[in-house]
Amino acid sequence: MLKGTRRLALILGLTATIYAQTPPPTPRPAGSEGPQRARRPGGFVPGQERPTGDPEQIARGKQSYEINCRGCHGGDLRGGDIGGPNLLRSQIALSDRDGEKIVPVIQGSLAGSGMPAINMPPDAAKATAAYVRSVLATIGGQGKPPSSTEPPTIVVGNAAEGQAYFATKCANCHSVAGDLKGLATRLADPKILQNTWVAGRSRMGRGGGGNRADSKPVTVTVRQQSGEPVEGKLIRIDDFLVTLELSDGTTQSFRREGNVPKVEVHDPLDAHRELLTVLSDKDMHDVTAYLVTLK
Repeated sequence: MLKGTRRLALILGLTATIYAQTPPPTPRPAGSEGPQRARRPGGFVPGQERPTGDPEQIARGKQSYEINCRGCHGGDLRGGDIGGPNLLRSQIALSDRDGEKIVPVIQGSLAGSGMPAINMPPDAAKATAAYVRSVLATIGGQGKPPSSTEPPTIVVGNAAEGQAYFATKCANCHSVAGDLKGLATRLADPKILQNTWVAGRSRMGRGGGGNRADSKPVTVTVRQQSGEPVEGKLIRIDDFLVTLELSDGTTQSFRREGNVPKVEVHDPLDAHRELLTVLSDKDMHDVTAYLVTLK
């Protein structure tokens, strides 16, 4: 027993001597290369960091999001009044790099799961995806939501410049003495008014609505090889058939074979969809500042 105790003491003493003679590690100079990777800023999951997107595209995407998505997904992407899911936790949104995940959803790939297709041009859909990514990039550490500060009012534009823009871009289809008369009274909330006119809801809430049912219908002209052109309200169109409602309430269908007969679709909202791709923040706020004066 004594022999074993002496052996243990010898081992412990040798270990202590080796440890005492081992020099401490040399401090690593600041900025030096080494096997250890420096911890990067940017949140709990640094692998989700993305390069900064195009500011103009993101600005257009923000407008599109506010019009088409905010009601379901909220102003900060955490879910809205209608009950849409939180996009900050969406694997589709988190995995998106250039619209390849989000754009198909906008176009209806999840319609069977309760996410309806949104009618917007492909460029607008990609811009919306870019805006969503830009918000996700602001997420703080450990799931902290992005910071957002609601402005006290969105009426920050120049009403006189908005009136000049309206006269140039809008007066061909809209009239302050006609369909827009009393607009700011019907739509007293400036945010709703702005979303309504940018989205192009014709008649701007007349009757308290402002939805598609409130709008001018999509019409179609069918030009046959012989005979007068046939015009009416578009009911259905695909590669093989076009159906329209005539002025007397009856319907008529035409079989299509390529470009025969020639079909011309007239959608009153096309101009607004095109406007959405070029509308600047300044023009949007200026026009809104003008429209809120139409009591």
